[in-house]
Amino acid sequence: MLSLLRSTAISSANIARHAASCRRPTPISAFHQHQQRSESTLVIAEPSADDSSLAPSTLSAIAAASKLHSGPISLLTFSSGDNAIGVPSSVTSVIQAKADGNSILLAETVTNAVVAANEKHGYSHIVAAATKFGANYLGRAGAQLGVSPVSDVVEVLSDDTFVRPLYAGNALAKVIAKDSPLKLISIRPTAFEKAEISNDSAAPTTETLDDVPPNELTEWLLESVSKSERPDLGSASVVISGGRGMKNGENFALLEALADKLGGAVGASRAAVDAGFVPNDLQVGQTGKVVAPDLYIACGISGAIQHLSGMKDSKTIVAINKDAEAPIFQVADYGLVADLFDAVPELTEKV
Repeated sequence: MLSLLRSTAISSANIARHAASCRRPTPISAFHQHQQRSESTLVIAEPSADDSSLAPSTLSAIAAASKLHSGPISLLTFSSGDNAIGVPSSVTSVIQAKADGNSILLAETVTNAVVAANEKHGYSHIVAAATKFGANYLGRAGAQLGVSPVSDVVEVLSDDTFVRPLYAGNALAKVIAKDSPLKLISIRPTAFEKAEISNDSAAPTTETLDDVPPNELTEWLLESVSKSERPDLGSASVVISGGRGMKNGENFALLEALADKLGGAVGASRAAVDAGFVPNDLQVGQTGKVVAPDLYIACGISGAIQHLSGMKDSKTIVAINKDAEAPIFQVADYGLVADLFDAVPELTEKV
């Protein structure tokens, strides 16, 4: 995916006005505001290809939010349309922030909406998904709210205590957030089950966020997205990934044929992406996408720690590699020591 942004020419008066709107509150006023907070959570929705449904990462964020406390959960959505969306029963209210075109997807606009919603309702927790979209605005939102974010949470222990991975998942840290009564966290979607949408539950209340400060610093130009009939890599139940052992990009057609038969998505290791075999939106790992499908098949992937951190939560891992000493076999549920150019076509034929 390629997104282009352009800084807009604005006057010094506009810059001063924007800076004033973003100025952090004084410690005394911030403390007074925090003291008024009751247990309530704002979950920030991720963009979805279908405006009438929530992204899987958003459902995971709602599930994580329900573990924080028993208070109400609000969902902040971003849409240019008026489509109603189905939400889990734990969501008590839906707040819709509207903007023209795709400008609502900019970090500046999302942050303005989050800050405006928090000023209006005074939440005790704000939860986002630890995705590229979430990472784009999380730090900015934390700066404007005067809160240090806790990122990439994989477990919620209490309303202020969380577990997050360190060193590419080799260690887990228990973090207690004490700097402010307002907690700003991002959760790893693959670490939480998706909240179920129930049609039998009472409809949540809805409101429109009209007082979002306009974004005058950046202009949205265009977005170029490569579309595929296969499932999205981040939410697919089956993922077939290739590494440097694929030798070239043309050989990924072998994995695509298997993925089509299994109804899965195609991924790649960083080594394959760096070698130019496939585009970087297929990269699985610490600096790519974190996936946790029901079935993960690694073909020609050695198993570097950066790759393992992005797929080790998969339900079942199958490794195909001709090197019997490859580290990938240490995390695999099933391992096949064989040439992938013989094994993958045979597997595809027999599926």
